[in-house]
Amino acid sequence: MDTTLDPGLGLRIRRTESLTSLIRRELERMIEVGELKAGDRLNENALAAKLGVSRGPVREACRGLEQSGLVHVIVNRGVFVREISNREAAELYDIRAALYALAGRLLASKITKKQVTELRRMVREMEEAADKGELNVFYPLNVRFHEAIVQFSGNGRLLSMCTSVHREMHLFRRRTLDMPGRMKISNAEHASIVDALEAKHGDRAARLMEDHVLKSRELLFGPLGTPAD
Repeated sequence: MDTTLDPGLGLRIRRTESLTSLIRRELERMIEVGELKAGDRLNENALAAKLGVSRGPVREACRGLEQSGLVHVIVNRGVFVREISNREAAELYDIRAALYALAGRLLASKITKKQVTELRRMVREMEEAADKGELNVFYPLNVRFHEAIVQFSGNGRLLSMCTSVHREMHLFRRRTLDMPGRMKISNAEHASIVDALEAKHGDRAARLMEDHVLKSRELLFGPLGTPAD
């Protein structure tokens, strides 16, 4: 379906960032929060009008999104947010679980008090959002929490790999958090992860991180089930 966009939002261009990059980040944000859903068509004219730019930079941004796997082009029809098959989703969960286990183990050995404080602040904010049933608030916080753990681990290559996986997972991750009670359960797991990190228990942090991701996989596909496409 065509996506209706609110007019007149515009973008403030930073001198250090290209217009195409800004547009791409905005489109990624819209996919992340569910404003653009799998199967939605990206209307270049509507996007250009919304952002106050010509169609050229929008088209370039869409090409970048295609390269990162978030959209695909259908000849003579347009650009669409990509629909991930169940098998692809399961594979991404397995990769993410392994990467996050490594991030947890690495961070536990070096985490600072300031980093613990920052992670606990995010957990509190997610708890408030979960209490109110505000998925649109909870989900971006959830994304930042996981990104922070990987960033704090200090491994640049790991961060790059996780970022690539995260982008594709935005296409379906919200489905599990939208299940009744899941936000509260997920955030309780976040709190346990921070406890393990603060105690510098690397093996426990790694196990909790891996379990946290695989539980989401299980919610979608059942215990160790092979998903059908």
